[in-house]
Parts: sequence; structure tokens; C-alpha cells
Amino acid sequence: MTRKRILMIQPSLQPPGGGNGVCCWMLQALRDDYALGVLSWRPVELAPINEHFGTTLRPSDLRCLLYPPLLRRFTDRLPGAWSLLKTFMLLKWSRTIQPCFNLLISAHNEADLGRPGIQYIHYPWNYFPRPSADQRWYANRVTSALYYRLLPGFLDYSRDRVKQNLTLVNSDWTGKLVKDLYPGIETRTLYPPVLGDFPSIPWERREEGFICLGRISPEKEIEKVIRILNLVRNKGRPLHLHIVGPEDNLEYASLIRTIAQKHAAWVELTGTLPRAELSRLIAAHRYGIHGMSEEHYGMAVAEMVQAGCIVFVPNGGGQVEIVGRHEPLLYQTEAEAAKKIVRVLKSMQEQDRLRAHLASLRARCSRDRFISEFREIVEHMIACPSR
Repeated sequence: MTRKRILMIQPSLQPPGGGNGVCCWMLQALRDDYALGVLSWRPVELAPINEHFGTTLRPSDLRCLLYPPLLRRFTDRLPGAWSLLKTFMLLKWSRTIQPCFNLLISAHNEADLGRPGIQYIHYPWNYFPRPSADQRWYANRVTSALYYRLLPGFLDYSRDRVKQNLTLVNSDWTGKLVKDLYPGIETRTLYPPVLGDFPSIPWERREEGFICLGRISPEKEIEKVIRILNLVRNKGRPLHLHIVGPEDNLEYASLIRTIAQKHAAWVELTGTLPRAELSRLIAAHRYGIHGMSEEHYGMAVAEMVQAGCIVFVPNGGGQVEIVGRHEPLLYQTEAEAAKKIVRVLKSMQEQDRLRAHLASLRARCSRDRFISEFREIVEHMIACPSR
């Protein structure tokens, strides 16, 4: 029996990047039942993908298709800020090969696929104001808005065709943004699969310290995390902090290094670690903390929860869903965060209660659930392409 053919349209599959990880796990979920093609802007290198994302993809699992090199030569010289242009060009080119495939999928936010397909939205590219991380290269918000609003018109990008897709989102919070932006669209939340396998370390053998995981970038508000835990230490709790992640913004990373040096007795900048070493470090600690006020989803939060940590997060964005919107784990201000952390540190009974609460939520973000739900979604879409 001839297998149905599916085309994944994705600028890159390479790590790091939560969106790329979701795409790779989609391919992992489908590889045994479908003939997979991947249209990408850059070559697919499976070894680093499998090492970072925990997949086991093989060259025989997919056929890699690249955007034509002659057309790519000019745009490859453009800075990363032009990634949206590259994405649109990739979508436009995909229409030349679409007739060969039964289903089209994009894991790179909303997409005009030319016909109904599946799109996975991490944060809608067309939503304003843009996140602070997207503003770095623009002179001001006016040029940012012009870029985002004018580009679709040049490349025949249709909002109506976007709304025809089956739309998956990484959190209910993101789903609300999408519905605000595209009135009438329906969304389904499919939480990204947690990356990494974590060793099981008993609570009594874990260090009474904190992990702050993620890119070293201004929107992550890492200086706020340090201030919060400094307040906790001032109340007599001798904890320590590991800040773990790549330096995504050199100026900001320099600031965080300076702050960390002032608190060198208890703050350690760990940098980027191999996946196995990272998993061991997280699982060896009791607590996690996140600083970004409105994280779209929060893969770092999900990883720490999966590792068995008690994780404190700002009361905003999709990250609150990972901890079940549980009030003792949410904070609005630094003082509130410190107060809640101290309360937990003082009570083993409260620690046990919060651990049980978070353990009950882990399955929602598991790989098994992601694979099962995504297969079901694709099977339905193949059977009823017009939905």
C-alpha cells in the first residue's frame, strides 16, 4: 500500500529553538506511517538534532528539499531580522511542489500554505506589539510595523487562507492571541513535548538550590530572578542559583555576568551544557524559577517540572498552564515571589504537596501524549482534508 505523502515546510530544523524541536518531534511521530518531505532553508543535519531534541530520526525517515541555492544566495546575506522574509519565500516556493503531497504542515507559526493544512503557532508573527526580543534590530516600532504589514502583500500572503488551516497552538494563552488576531479561527492547544530524559533523584538527596534555565536575553529578566533569590537569602535561607543557557545577547550577558560576580558566593553562570549533563543538573536540584513575565509557553519551565522540581513562575503568559495555574507557584512582584518561596522552603509538608500537584500535570507535556495526539490530528486531516 502506497503511503500518504506529507510535506513539512520549516525554515530550519537545527537546534536550538523550541519551534524547531516541535517540528522534529512531529516528524518523529509520523515517520513510520507516512512518506515525509521537508522543505527547508538550510540543510538538515540529523546528528545534532537527535542529540539536542532527543529524537531518533534517520536519513531514511525523510526526504530533504532545499530552497533553490541561486535564489537563496542573496537572502542568506541578510541579517537574522529578515527571517520572516525567508519564511514567506519558502512558503511561496512550496507551491511549486505541493501537488505531489497529500498534506502540508508548518510548525513555524501561522502560514499561508496555499491550501488547507496544519499550522502550529508558538506566537503569531502578525500580532502587535511585537515581543521585546523582536524589536532589537529595528530603529523603532514604526519601522517594525511597516515591515510586518507590508511584506505579506508583496508575496501574496492571504489571511483567509491562514484561517482555513487546522490551527494548533502551544498554550491556551497563545490561542487567545490567535483568536484576537484572526476572528472566527478555531485553535487547539497541543503542548510541546518536553525535551530530555531526567534521572530519578530522591528529594532528600537533591540540593536545596534553584535552576534558572533559558537563553541569556533581556526578555528573560534574569536580573529579576537574582534579586528575588537575594531577598530569600536575606531571610536566612542559604540557597544557591545556577543560571543555565546560551548567551543570546552579548550586552545583556555581560550585565548578568557582572551581577553574578557580585553574588559569586551563591550565583553560578553555568552556560550551555550537553543535554545529558543538563538533565543531571536540573534533576539534582529541588527548585526552579523563571523570570520572563509573559512567556508564550515556557519549555524551560516544562523541563524543570518534568525533572521533578518545584518551579515558581510569573503570573502571565502560557507558563502558568504548565504549573496548573496554582497560586502558590505564581508571583506578580519580587516581594511576593520571595515570600512564597520562603514559605515553601520552611515546610516539608508544603513541598510534598506541591511536588504531588506538579507530578499530576507532567503527562500533559510528555512526548507520548504529543505523539499520540498529533498522529490522531494528522489521520483526521488526511481523511477529511476540507475539515
